[in-house]
Amino acid sequence: MGVRPPQQDDDEPDAIAFGIAALDARLSETGVSFPADRDTLVAALGDRKIPYNAAGNEVAIGEVIDRAGRETFESEQELLNVLHPVFEDMRESASSSVIMQLRALVPF
Repeated sequence: MGVRPPQQDDDEPDAIAFGIAALDARLSETGVSFPADRDTLVAALGDRKIPYNAAGNEVAIGEVIDRAGRETFESEQELLNVLHPVFEDMRESASSSVIMQLRALVPF
């Protein structure tokens, strides 16, 4: 059963961060310095998974980097630019699956 989140005093709507926005937030928490390679990023983020859609499906950073086909990144912006299409492909493929379409029809 779905439960509404607690009401907040501010007027900002609740937002779910996924994909690049979620990765950017996690990177800010870790303080990774660039240039960085795959192993550095995986070590910094640990086993924390990154949501890639609003339904809460998650993926490990190492898998996303592997799908991108790159090992090193000169800057955080370059990392985000390279990984953006990978996250989008994952999001689109998850939303087009039969199970996800059925899940969207059910209100809970």
